[in-house]
Amino acid sequence: MSEEKTYARVVVTGVDIPFGALVKLIIKVTLASIPAAIIISLLGFVVALIISFVFAGWGTVLGY
Repeated sequence: MSEEKTYARVVVTGVDIPFGALVKLIIKVTLASIPAAIIISLLGFVVALIISFVFAGWGTVLGY
């Protein structure tokens, strides 16, 4: 018993979005990205801190 799946193809030819709604959407996306940027920055800081602790003593080992 095999069921064959059929998919419909859709072609979007035009989108009519009012200017005010588009501005609202862009502002919402911008405000939503701020916490994500803060979290990514903190994660990058933690990774850089860990890497710096791992390689902190290499200068004395290599004679620099």
